[in-house]
Amino acid sequence: MDNKKCDLVRTNGVKEKKLEVIDGYTIKYHANGGTIWSKGKIVNDKPDGYWEWYRTDGTIKRSGYFEMGESVGEWITYDSDGKKYKSTNY
Repeated sequence: MDNKKCDLVRTNGVKEKKLEVIDGYTIKYHANGGTIWSKGKIVNDKPDGYWEWYRTDGTIKRSGYFEMGESVGEWITYDSDGKKYKSTNY
């Protein structure tokens, strides 16, 4: 298992989200450091494959696919209960 953690502050004072890379999946956390903000794979510094984003309470917010950094296929936005709210095709 590859595991990388960071909690950096940019030169403009904005704090970077904590992140881990576990078995090839990049997991970023909300500013609270305890709940997942997003997860998916990065290939050649670009998101690739299936990704998900979450609210601070842990419910899914959005999901979709990337091909080398470009949004492709169906992207789903979920309501606050985690139920499908709308679909967008790329």
